[in-house]
Amino acid sequence: MSTKTETEAVGSAVAPPTAPADMSPRRRPLGDRLKDIGGRWLFLAPALIILVAVLAYPLFYTIQISFAELDLSTFTPAKNVGWLNYRTVLEDPGFLNSLKVTGVYLALALPLQMILGFGIAFLLNAEWRGRGVLRALFLIPMVVVPVVAGGVWKMLLDPMWGFVNYLLGLVGIDPINWLADPTLAMVSLVLIDTWRWTPFVVLIASAGIMSLPGDVFEAAKVDGAGWFATLRKVTLPLLAPVILAAFIVRWLGAVKMFDIALAATKGGPGQATDVVNLYIYEKAFRGLEFGTASSMATLVLAITMLLTFLFLRLNRFLEKRW
Repeated sequence: MSTKTETEAVGSAVAPPTAPADMSPRRRPLGDRLKDIGGRWLFLAPALIILVAVLAYPLFYTIQISFAELDLSTFTPAKNVGWLNYRTVLEDPGFLNSLKVTGVYLALALPLQMILGFGIAFLLNAEWRGRGVLRALFLIPMVVVPVVAGGVWKMLLDPMWGFVNYLLGLVGIDPINWLADPTLAMVSLVLIDTWRWTPFVVLIASAGIMSLPGDVFEAAKVDGAGWFATLRKVTLPLLAPVILAAFIVRWLGAVKMFDIALAATKGGPGQATDVVNLYIYEKAFRGLEFGTASSMATLVLAITMLLTFLFLRLNRFLEKRW
């Protein structure tokens, strides 16, 4: 036994050490990597071309003619007028009123949609019978074309034959001319938009609620927290980034309000529902003031981008905090 042990010891001492395996990843040849990058760009090229044609070119064309007087025979800038169109826009009371109307609409519609959307999402995420069917029905307004939605609601709100006034008549309330009163017309516009876009907020809110960790709520329940305390101190702080993300998405959609206002109220009565996009449309395609309308569109784009940037920074801050 001793001889065998000594032989193994000598053999292990004489054997050369095994070289460690090379664990570093081998770099691919530069030519192969360039081929991969070229292939990716080749696949992206059709989408990029369409994106440039549909979005980038109209954007730069709009900015170009906002500094010019447009030749209506060729739709090309006839002469450069500098900042004249922008000065005209900033002195236009109709444009300033449309910004005010849009601000009122956003201030009413967005909070209402967020509150209803997250409230309905909490109800739909609770365990009860038939919630799947109701969740599917909630998606119907979102897929309705905006012009169709505005036209249908205009008929529903008709003072003589509308279904809404028929229901009011059943409880003894006289017919209301919803779209003839400035205040009620704005309320109607907000309610129509809320009816159409609240389901979208419900979808985002439902996804956020289902992603919340269950152990946090179990710990709150063990600590004796009621549903309101859990909502205020646990649920809402955890959902803060989701709430702001849903708000940003709806903000970008609501700023583009045009179709429903055109179909339901046409900006009336007077200029009570004359949102900024509708006013720009009237200036461009009825007043044929394309340079002025382009200046308005450029200003609205700049304001929208600035506010969206601030919202995104706030969203990033909340994500880091929570």
